[in-house]
Amino acid sequence: MRLDLVTVIVDDYDEAIAFYTDVLGFELAEDSPSLTNDGRPKRWVVVRPPGDGSGTGLLLAQADGDRQAGGVGEQFAGRVGLFLRVGDFDAAYDRMLQLGVEFVSAPRHEAYGTVVVFTDVAGNLWDLLGPAPAG
Repeated sequence: MRLDLVTVIVDDYDEAIAFYTDVLGFELAEDSPSLTNDGRPKRWVVVRPPGDGSGTGLLLAQADGDRQAGGVGEQFAGRVGLFLRVGDFDAAYDRMLQLGVEFVSAPRHEAYGTVVVFTDVAGNLWDLLGPAPAG
């Protein structure tokens, strides 16, 4: 058993794809036409971190209706809800800064690693996590 997909509600498929692939470096695993439960067209869009052998990915779901639109950026009620672990924290952080990612705090060192909170294209909070500093 493994966790396959986690849905992130977004305002626009193409903006979300650009953020996750161009900014975070994820791979676009699938972008296929699909249908809603009541037969309206939508897209099935999946992005995955590169080299993640688990296959876990994000299903980017464009908001459909007022209720879902209200959830964009609020999926975790203001808490950090997603965690991106990288091998080289400084390189990832610097790259994201250069690409205009909004960080809500300065990086800090914790027992579990170096961490900083950032927002995704929808406004959800993420932790960028790197290895604990040596020493």
